[in-house]
Amino acid sequence: MLSVPAPAKINLMLHITGRREDGYHELQTVFQFIDFSDQLSFEPRDDEKIIRHRQNGSISAFEVPQQQDIIVQAAQLLRRTYLANRQGKAGNGQRFGVDIYLKKNIPMGAGLGGGSSDAASTLIALNQLWNMKFSVEALAEIGLKLGADVPVFIHGFAAFAEGVGEKLSPISLAENWYLVLIPPVHVSTKEVFENPDLTRDCSAIKLCDLSRHEWRNVCTPVVSESYPMVSQAIEIIGEYSKACMSGTGASVFSSFQTKSQAEQVLQKIRKNPDIESWVSFVARGLNKSPLHRVLKSLSFKL
Repeated sequence: MLSVPAPAKINLMLHITGRREDGYHELQTVFQFIDFSDQLSFEPRDDEKIIRHRQNGSISAFEVPQQQDIIVQAAQLLRRTYLANRQGKAGNGQRFGVDIYLKKNIPMGAGLGGGSSDAASTLIALNQLWNMKFSVEALAEIGLKLGADVPVFIHGFAAFAEGVGEKLSPISLAENWYLVLIPPVHVSTKEVFENPDLTRDCSAIKLCDLSRHEWRNVCTPVVSESYPMVSQAIEIIGEYSKACMSGTGASVFSSFQTKSQAEQVLQKIRKNPDIESWVSFVARGLNKSPLHRVLKSLSFKL
């Protein structure tokens, strides 16, 4: 059995520079990983079944049917792509079945990329387990069919992303500590990007000039208006530090130089009875994905 993490990410900024004819948005964003992850384990089967199991300890809100789960879809797409390249011949009698055990820790609809990260970890792990020998670039191309955020998790480095999020440039960021507060709402990314009030005319920023510009998330006003709990989360953290929203929400975070500073604020906000059921934690920002570190420790090559 191969066990790997599927780390969350945060968007330190999110600008939209335009809308394409196909309806997708041109954006610019900065991704950084955090050491807060789902956990996935993979055990080969001697048949062709791909079965996802939910492990004890998963968050209670995770109720996704098997065939709608991006994890299962990623495994099926990887197998289908490999067999198409080999004209349907698996070789050595391999059936490419697998049991996948998921411990879900990252809330859905939180803007932390949990689903995309699960898909990326599935592609990378099964590429190793099934000995398919796809390159990282090929896996990223496969992953893009599952979602715009999947390639950043496959490449495994903090990045400045453009296009629909697939054009990645490595970036070195301060690995600060983040206090993350997630209200119990599921934000629809589709609804956010379809909202007529969303700002879509940000001026494009060159990577070399990134540090000279103010970083903001243009989705924040739209999400705050539609989801009052997100606005409340911003207000709660904003009493102590600058509060930012990740992606299209619902998670809100603030940056601190030390773990101690972040944990002190976390202890204070947890005293608020209104947020007793909310997810909250402190995590370290990481420029390299924990997934790649685990695979390296297992002597797997990427």
